[in-house]
Amino acid sequence: MTACAAEYSFHMRKRPAILFGALLLACAPPPAANTPAPQPAAASINTVETEIAPDAVADTLLTDVRSVEPRIVVELRYATPNNFTGAPLPGYFANRAFLRREAAAALARVERELRPQGLGIKVFDAYRPVRATLAMVDWTERVNRPDLLKDGYIASRSRHNLGLAIDLTLIDLTSGRDLEMGTPFDTFSAAAHTANASGEAAVNRQKLKAAMEREGFANYDQEWWHFSFNVENPLRFDRPIR
Repeated sequence: MTACAAEYSFHMRKRPAILFGALLLACAPPPAANTPAPQPAAASINTVETEIAPDAVADTLLTDVRSVEPRIVVELRYATPNNFTGAPLPGYFANRAFLRREAAAALARVERELRPQGLGIKVFDAYRPVRATLAMVDWTERVNRPDLLKDGYIASRSRHNLGLAIDLTLIDLTSGRDLEMGTPFDTFSAAAHTANASGEAAVNRQKLKAAMEREGFANYDQEWWHFSFNVENPLRFDRPIR
């Protein structure tokens, strides 16, 4: 009989009700040294469920970013097959980047502040119609990738639908080329997390992040290219991009 078992037998004869629980704890085996700590679930990236605002309202609140700063380069990937679904998404009919007016004005300031450094902005996505977001969710079901929703890479209710999110990179004004960022746009892996880079890519990611944060944008830390802007009482839109 072990010492712990002997002590348990003795005390159970003397004061069973008082010491039963304490002795069970004392005699419990220690946790395995290599047992990993439980990890918290990824925070939801979905916005609050709200009604979709009429197109007429969208027309009063959204603006083309190039109408505010014409030197911003726009390469709207979801208007082309050059995106992770392999096809243009519903609602994208033109290579035009829209944002809420407040966000567009802030983005224009970022472009103007970068130009003395020989840098500029290239936009991959901005306002996104609700129908396009739903098409992304449908794609995850067709290709059996529910993990992309669970792990926070694709939202079912996106801040892009509010006109308050932007996907972008930095370009060299002399060559017109994208700066090295370590991964392509829409890379669904930890390599795209903003902090997961080294060397030139890490420097460039931080340049982009710092420039955007100075004008009130916040980076989504799982995607180096994704930034959002806040306004009061945001609305969801499904107005096509034309």
